[in-house]
Amino acid sequence: AVPCPLRGRAGGMDLAYVCEWEKKPKSNHCPSIPLVCAWSCRNLIAFTTDLRNEEEKDLTHMVHIIDTEHPWDVYSVNSGHTEVITCLEWDQSGSRLLSADADGHIKCWSMTDHLANSWENTVGSVVEGDPVVALSWLHNGVKLALHVEKSGASNFGEKFSRVKFSPSLTLFGGKPMEGWIAVTISGLVTVSLLKPNGQVLTATESLCRLRCRVALADVAFTGGGNIVVATSDGSSASPVQFYKVCVSVVNEKCKIDTEILPSLFMRCTTDPARKDKYPAITHLKFLARDMSEQVLLCASNQNNSIVECWSLRKEGLPVNNIFQQISPVVGDKQPMILKWRILSATNDLDRVSAVALPKLPISLTNTDLKVANDTKFFPGLGLALAFHDGSVHIVHRLSLQMMAVFYGSSSQRPVDEPALKRPRTAGPLVHFKAMQLSWTSLALAGVDSHGKLSMLRISPSMGHVLDMNMSLRHLLFLLEYCMVTGYDWWDILLHVQPSMVQNLVEKLHEEYMRQNAALQQVLSTRIVAMKASLCKLSSSTIARVCDYHAKLFLIAISCTLKSLLRPHFLNTPDKSPGDRLTEICSKITDVDIDKVMINLKTEEFVLEMTTLQSLQQLIQWVGDFVLYLLASLPNQVRP
Repeated sequence: AVPCPLRGRAGGMDLAYVCEWEKKPKSNHCPSIPLVCAWSCRNLIAFTTDLRNEEEKDLTHMVHIIDTEHPWDVYSVNSGHTEVITCLEWDQSGSRLLSADADGHIKCWSMTDHLANSWENTVGSVVEGDPVVALSWLHNGVKLALHVEKSGASNFGEKFSRVKFSPSLTLFGGKPMEGWIAVTISGLVTVSLLKPNGQVLTATESLCRLRCRVALADVAFTGGGNIVVATSDGSSASPVQFYKVCVSVVNEKCKIDTEILPSLFMRCTTDPARKDKYPAITHLKFLARDMSEQVLLCASNQNNSIVECWSLRKEGLPVNNIFQQISPVVGDKQPMILKWRILSATNDLDRVSAVALPKLPISLTNTDLKVANDTKFFPGLGLALAFHDGSVHIVHRLSLQMMAVFYGSSSQRPVDEPALKRPRTAGPLVHFKAMQLSWTSLALAGVDSHGKLSMLRISPSMGHVLDMNMSLRHLLFLLEYCMVTGYDWWDILLHVQPSMVQNLVEKLHEEYMRQNAALQQVLSTRIVAMKASLCKLSSSTIARVCDYHAKLFLIAISCTLKSLLRPHFLNTPDKSPGDRLTEICSKITDVDIDKVMINLKTEEFVLEMTTLQSLQQLIQWVGDFVLYLLASLPNQVRP
């Protein structure tokens, strides 16, 4: 990873670092190969490159994984795919990765021993010879909403509310069933379900009776547990089709039912002035995987693109007066239909090379949007567009209005410079072929046409100058979100200045102490880890980092030892033996251990000899550590 100077900064985006491959004399690029990348909630990035090396091996069939905090360590997985990898998709936990190729093979990679450089292919599925164009994990039914309006509330439940959302498929008792769905180029949809016993149930079905070529596709989910698939044959003269997919398990077999939904034609094709200007649809994306009623479309020609945002709405169907007179019931209640309506569209743009959508589930109510605009809190409200000239624009996800812009080295120029004065460069410009936004939308990763991975920082205020209190409030809100969800917060640390650390740690602790005891217990280790990573950023607080890590280590030992103790009666409503011992020790100050043990059920503290022997070194270390602490107390009290 090479830290770079700011190469063109405008409107709240700047370059954090670039990962470059070692220079090899016989390596070359294959411009026609599509690149893909995926960003997990653990801030691991999986991506592909178009590098080929004559001496060693073809890198196009490998999956590269980096930890964004340590980008100099790139781990390359020999995927075993024989064709170009077309899709990568992380699961909700960030510990499993799906990869699919142009031969219809889908592989599921699992992290072994929680190590980012150790992966194994456990299960998979195949639609032989049919390239996969879209891939997604099934929805697990967990959906949160961030309420910017409630960012000052004391209760985390008000700031981050749980939205009622059904899983794609459930097991007995309502537990979500794991699996994935894929769409192939010939118009097939394939679903694979992972049973608890390790068995994989796979089914394949045509999206509709009349199968047609699918050049682009995307998958989204509805609150009722259904799946929506959007497809395009790549021509703007053809409609963008939508299908509802229902998955079920019947007699231990996976069953797929499909239904056609309302389709749409891009508005640029219905405008007489632009009818043939943009012949190809190059990008098709739902605005969020759990928001199937909003879709983003991009149509392009050789030099330009246009982007449109569409929304699916229920509208009343006007009924002729004749029918109202025949059937008065029809006149009382107007029939409703679903119809796609255009929300917004851009003017003519340079040619778009990649699109990245926000993952932060920010609430889009009018009140939340107004508060976000007033306080200049924009994470989750912008999507990224990369262009063939090397620039990147952040535009509003609803209005498509410009929010921020970044000019790469090949496109560095003032915004208002006339097009005639732009210097012409030999050969194609370096541009992003694949992009992903982080889970808090504060960072953007892009893989360019030379195989390099660039990391951009995105300001929460999109470049607007804010006072220190408001900046702290924005960062605190996102840190709380990561603490509640368990997501990694590295991308937030990119925006923390050393002068902010002390205030952020104090305010984070205050907000934590406002929560109920049960939630505090759940979040106890996360907040310690968060404080440790914050204190690393300032020379005045760096001494505390070792204390926080030591505390995490001791908490882990405590939990391990407590977990060995079981109540004498398993169905007892009392506290566990470890918790009871802690409570008694805090109340009884007598140093006589026999008086302490008189209040305990000694049989609950008897372990098998083999267990004790395996823990002998750990118990010895704990004993030595406690004696050392007791011996050093007088020295600490004296000063």
